[in-house]
Amino acid sequence: MSGLPPCPQCGSVYTYEDGEMFVCPECAHEWSKSAVVDENEQKRVVHDANGNVLNDGDTVTVIKDLKIKGSSSVVKVGTKVKNIRLVDGDHDIDCKIDGVGAMSLKSEFVKKI
Repeated sequence: MSGLPPCPQCGSVYTYEDGEMFVCPECAHEWSKSAVVDENEQKRVVHDANGNVLNDGDTVTVIKDLKIKGSSSVVKVGTKVKNIRLVDGDHDIDCKIDGVGAMSLKSEFVKKI
């Protein structure tokens, strides 16, 4: 056809556009164009210092002493960080470190356990 996506319900290639919607003439399924864009977005993959893929909820270990900005405290090598959360940005890990509190880390300074 003309590059339109197939029907997600029945797989028919005979879909057509109707305003802001795609319609399947075979099963009468309708879906929005934004749903197709969301499916095509690439999910960002975050790697640790060793190249392992990180996921939400993983436990990691700090591989370098990290100075805490605005404080005289330091996160020491070998500090275990549980239940990380991946976020977009330069510091791509949000976590809570025992004795320090909530902070953001760069994935290049941690390794997955």
